[in-house]
Amino acid sequence: MKFAHVTFALSLVLISGCRVGPKYVRANLPTAPPDAYKENQVGSEEARANGWRQAHPEDAMLRGKWWEVFQNTELNGLEEQLNIDNQNIKQYFENYMAARAVVRNAHASLYPSISFAPSLNVQGQGSQSTATATTSTTDTSGTGTTGTTLASSTSQSYSLPFSASWEPDLFGKVRNTIREDANAAQVSAANLANETLSEQSSLAQYYFELRGQDALQELYNKTVEAYRETLRLTQTRYRTGLDSDQDVAQAETNLRTAEANAASVATTRGQYEHAIALLIGQSAGSFSIPVRPLEAKPPFIPVGIPSQLLERRPDIAAAERTMAQANALIGVGQAAYYPDISLTASAGTQSSNISHLLNLSAGFWSLGTSATETIFDAGARRATVQQYKAQYNADVATYRQTVLNAFKEVEDYLIATRQLSEQQQRQQLAIDSAQRYQQLALSRYRTGVDTYLNVLTAQNSVFSSQETEVSLRTNRMVAAVQLIAALGGGWNASNLPSEQEVRRKP
Repeated sequence: MKFAHVTFALSLVLISGCRVGPKYVRANLPTAPPDAYKENQVGSEEARANGWRQAHPEDAMLRGKWWEVFQNTELNGLEEQLNIDNQNIKQYFENYMAARAVVRNAHASLYPSISFAPSLNVQGQGSQSTATATTSTTDTSGTGTTGTTLASSTSQSYSLPFSASWEPDLFGKVRNTIREDANAAQVSAANLANETLSEQSSLAQYYFELRGQDALQELYNKTVEAYRETLRLTQTRYRTGLDSDQDVAQAETNLRTAEANAASVATTRGQYEHAIALLIGQSAGSFSIPVRPLEAKPPFIPVGIPSQLLERRPDIAAAERTMAQANALIGVGQAAYYPDISLTASAGTQSSNISHLLNLSAGFWSLGTSATETIFDAGARRATVQQYKAQYNADVATYRQTVLNAFKEVEDYLIATRQLSEQQQRQQLAIDSAQRYQQLALSRYRTGVDTYLNVLTAQNSVFSSQETEVSLRTNRMVAAVQLIAALGGGWNASNLPSEQEVRRKP
């Protein structure tokens, strides 16, 4: 009894101060983040006049519902519906819930397990045969009888036993396992945030692409009407002998080509509409978005400084927590070098009479302890630890690559937003010039100075310039969404649940 008390007290002391394994420290980056993004330091006056401007560290960062910076009520409603009904997000959420359950399961290993197993046993002995004889006589006759009886014996035993077992975590194997599982749950939480951001970003991009198709449709419709008017003019001039049949054929060809282009827009628009339906968890056949040309302008996007990006992207958080998970796993492997201690205890009552089952005299108890230590495994544990260390080093490389890729993406979309702004500015000048040329060509054509060929060239030039401008407007909106996603949307590392939070029951 005293030995058990001493063992238990020693276990408590060791538990409080012994845990093998390396201490986790976040890995350094290959190079220190710059003070500012390179592409955020340049930009022409034209770009700034068109809505692009340099951001400063003191600018307010995006938070929460980042899509609201576009000030589009319809997009806001779609994003809210996506957050509720998107099936990919639900899948990642359930994976996160499962990871939290794994943490609670591992945490339960720190405590003893207690079981209760009441029982009733009945025992019996084999049957025995016995014979008896009785004889009686009278004056007139004599009678006699013989008989056989069967006898058996049984016994009953009632038992109410309790048993407990506990493996004290003397060297931190269980605590390292808990930390590993908690880090894995944090990785799952970061993956959930990253998937949510990806789905939200895709929805916003598809929405602006769809609105871009609506703008193209409006342009094509106006172009078809202009070409139709030109065809009527050419036919009139042909009937009066001023134009040839060749001019009429060219004008008709131009019109039919424009009509074909206008019809093709519906296919692309429908595909974007179907993609949006999928994202918000609706059937593509029953979902539709009213036609409305693209009129939005890219908002100002606060960029901040590169060092802040480490705390703003969920994929970086997932990579960092994966490193922590691998670090804890090394501790699990190193703890295998130490013995496993097991403490057991049992107590209860046992009696052949159920009425005596609760008497003190029917009680029993026992205590025990055991230790298991592997003395030879042909290097298996050493190989396991080496495997965990190599995995940790691989995770460090993945983390560093994730950070470098994040910086690259931000720089990519910064230059895209700036250059698209400048392109659109210049493209509008090209449209103005093309429209002026078209007006002159039409005027000269009506007066018979120029042929229809000049009108055809001018009209195609206007249409091509306007089509390019619509594409640039659409691409600017898409690039703005991509830049926000590259910056982490409205996410922040403070949104990541702590190791204590992932242990709690939801």
